[in-house]
Amino acid sequence: MSDAPATAVLFDIDGTLVDSNYAHVDAWWRACREAGAPVDAWRVHRAIGMDSAMLLESLLPDESDDVRSTAKEFHTAYYAEHMPRLRLLPGARDLLRAVAEAGHAVVLATSAPESELTRLRELLDAEEWITAVTSSEDVEDAKPAPGIIQVALDKVDVAPDHAVMVGDAMWDVESSGKVGVPCVSVMTGGIGGDELRGAGAAEVYDDAAAVLRALTDGEGPIARLS
Repeated sequence: MSDAPATAVLFDIDGTLVDSNYAHVDAWWRACREAGAPVDAWRVHRAIGMDSAMLLESLLPDESDDVRSTAKEFHTAYYAEHMPRLRLLPGARDLLRAVAEAGHAVVLATSAPESELTRLRELLDAEEWITAVTSSEDVEDAKPAPGIIQVALDKVDVAPDHAVMVGDAMWDVESSGKVGVPCVSVMTGGIGGDELRGAGAAEVYDDAAAVLRALTDGEGPIARLS
């Protein structure tokens, strides 16, 4: 496959390309309450983007596996109510197109379950620019474990030092860093720039539109891939 891209940009979806983080916050907040283990919403927000098992362990450390399982089932149901109302974040589709047109493989590096991923891909409407996609079926442990990043790289046969991750959470920074992939962070997930930089983000931008402007101007880690 000599014509295959030698470089790749990996994209988280929730909170990075699609405005869904606060839908997840609401769904988990309601789910924990229905499971009989209420949690403050701010604590839920801090855990968004983390593997669901780790999220539940973090939010409900003293609860049984049955309670956590019940909360997960309620989350699935409550989040489904939000899916028709999800929207793209500014610059999301244009950034995917620009990255593809620059000659990089575009990989959706997410651990979302297939039921959610189908809706997210419909919203993005960007299949012509996407080279590969990961999902929860690809790994046992999602972010901050590095597995999903490694799977994303393997799917396009690109080395870590020829790739960049784009994400909104500290877990994106942490997981990509474990594999040796620099992470460009956006603040659309609700995490502040100082905290993202402290976690090791290579650059921090307001949103995907700002990442696109930097790329267009020949600035930032994605532009340097070329």
